[in-house]
Amino acid sequence: MILLLAGYLIPASGAEGWKQLAQGMDYLIITAKDKAVSGESRISVVRIDPDYWELVFSGISQPGERFGKTACEWCKSRDLTAAINAGMFATDGQTHVGYLRFRDHVNSRHINNYQSVMAFDPKEGKELPLFSIFDLDAGVNITTILKDYNSAIQNLRLIKKPGINVWRQQDRKWSEAAIGEDKEGRILFIFSRSPITMYDLNNELLGSGIGIVAAQHLEGGPEAQLYINTGGVKIEMFGSYETGFNENNSNPEPWPVPNVIGVRPRKQVFNGHSK
Repeated sequence: MILLLAGYLIPASGAEGWKQLAQGMDYLIITAKDKAVSGESRISVVRIDPDYWELVFSGISQPGERFGKTACEWCKSRDLTAAINAGMFATDGQTHVGYLRFRDHVNSRHINNYQSVMAFDPKEGKELPLFSIFDLDAGVNITTILKDYNSAIQNLRLIKKPGINVWRQQDRKWSEAAIGEDKEGRILFIFSRSPITMYDLNNELLGSGIGIVAAQHLEGGPEAQLYINTGGVKIEMFGSYETGFNENNSNPEPWPVPNVIGVRPRKQVFNGHSK
């Protein structure tokens, strides 16, 4: 489901049809080549320049929090412009399934076998990209990443650098929330209400012309969501379909989730993408 709370609908477009929402933030809808079993077969992408926007983790494990919230509610309570799921979580309803550190706050120290880590907040004095997705089978590990970055989140890999679909085709499909990196080092928030296999999603993204080079799975099914509120546009997106769990497109509202990744304007604007 996509709820447009503004006065107009942003049309589906090719990669040349980005709509600027704010400085350093653009929005695009990709129409998938293959029709989904339900929904409009559209993939929404928010492109975020980390020179202008900082990534922020928000979750139940932080001081003062007790309950999950929808992405919209997390944005309102934490003064975020946009938010998406931070990743899958354990049965306790708050702990991230892989490693998750945000500055001085550690949500999970558990390092699992997922091969993708997003890193942000370079340590002071480090001339590094403000955001990067690392492949753990490419000569780095979480310990080495944390020598350079204050924040790191491990998730299931979708696309390996420099743009390799690492999934095989399967029957399982779901509504999807994902995060990616493009060839300019920009952050991509990705959402599809229509159920899609991860193999097909990767191919759609790689063939869309958006320049994606890496991506992580964040959440699927009814819990997947994305919220944006900027530039006169408010968009709330949330999933429904998931094979073996909720095989329909009828979910009417976003579910509370324990953890999100959001963005807010940087106090200091950087010039260049590789600082």
